[in-house]
Amino acid sequence: MSYKSVNPFDNELVRSFDEISDKELEQKLVQAAACYSEWKAKSYSDRAKIVNRAAALMHERVGELADIMTLEMGKRIGEAKAEVQFSSEILTYYANNAERFLADVPLHPSHGEGHMESSPIGVVFCVEPWNFPYYQLARVAGPHLMAGNTLVVKHASCVPQCAIAFEKLWLNAGAPPGLYTNLIISHEQSDNIIDDRRIKGVALTGSIEAGRVIAAAAGKNLKPSSMELGGSDAFIVLEDADMAQTIKWAVWGRMYNCGQTCCAAKRFIVVDGVADAFLAAFKVALGALVAGNPMDVQTTMGPLSSEAALVKLLAQVDDAVKHGARVELGGRRVDCPGAFMQPTILTHVEPGNPAFRDEFFGPVAMFFRVKDEAAAIALANDSDFGLGGSVFTKDVERGKRVASRVDTGMMFINNISWADADLPFGGIKDSGFGRELGDMGIQAFVNKKLVRYVVADAPV
Repeated sequence: MSYKSVNPFDNELVRSFDEISDKELEQKLVQAAACYSEWKAKSYSDRAKIVNRAAALMHERVGELADIMTLEMGKRIGEAKAEVQFSSEILTYYANNAERFLADVPLHPSHGEGHMESSPIGVVFCVEPWNFPYYQLARVAGPHLMAGNTLVVKHASCVPQCAIAFEKLWLNAGAPPGLYTNLIISHEQSDNIIDDRRIKGVALTGSIEAGRVIAAAAGKNLKPSSMELGGSDAFIVLEDADMAQTIKWAVWGRMYNCGQTCCAAKRFIVVDGVADAFLAAFKVALGALVAGNPMDVQTTMGPLSSEAALVKLLAQVDDAVKHGARVELGGRRVDCPGAFMQPTILTHVEPGNPAFRDEFFGPVAMFFRVKDEAAAIALANDSDFGLGGSVFTKDVERGKRVASRVDTGMMFINNISWADADLPFGGIKDSGFGRELGDMGIQAFVNKKLVRYVVADAPV
């Protein structure tokens, strides 16, 4: 594996990094295990001092960290700054709430007394993706460090400078060596880490393929794991939706982070009565976006993360068309340097088309016309994924009814506002298992221990 920073705006190589040796990796694992022995014994307030300092540093260095992100994976600078700030807020959230989330829970057995207590389990190995280079790291660092674990982290090979910058935050915050360790390693080394007896849990955010491999390896070793994988979220539009607001969310939901979001709106399912009006307005809104330098705050559409990502997406569109889909808008790369793709809308995607089951990780929307609410729900559920979804209607109770009937980990009514540290994030089916963020996010890698105390004679 090659760790390289390549600017997707012009496809120019910025910097490359060598993988560490097996000897260096062993030293880092030794250090992480040794750190755990001390960190687990610290109070929540002592842990919070370090985590809060890291959060404060993120807040102070928003511009610097955002610039690195935009340089490495092309996120528009405004979105990049917002991600850094949100990542800081996640760390603060867990520093302030971890003790409450992991407090002893009293039990009331028929005889005596008891409680459940939570304790850390050890070194946790995290494998994280490039599309949210800091947010994904904060989602594991905040809860699991506050729980008393230590982390070793393999970040995506195309954002090595983001990975290094995040590790540096912890060192600058006064974290003991081994508390948070960035690993520039190969796939083979990554596989070996999961087998290592010092690793007690595994967290992945990534593709289905990676999830199957890593979850299987964790399972073979009887280690707990959490998997946040892909998605093909339904965006349901009912006939009574506020169309102006719905179109705004449709554009944001498909084009945020240039469409490179697991829980992005990807399948637009619109009831027949408003289908023509929605499609016409959606085409106009997407067509108004203009490719430009993601460092410029005026840019309305940045590049994809890499040339390889663009080539893969174009091939998916071509394959969809070969199997009967129609291109209503876009479908090509933008005629300029860099990894830019036109905003694209596909229609007439039938169940036999590979696109019907695929995830398009970029600015490609699939549009489906359905006769009514029941048909919309049925189509939303006809997916191998189950991460998120949304429904748009002026009747909130109707929206709640639809949300309850869609098989997915998250549903949003008249919005796609998933970015809140309080909200558990995760899915079902091929979208993985487990939850991150909220009070559930800190529970993944702790030992839930029963303690019972009762005065009783042993059975004869």
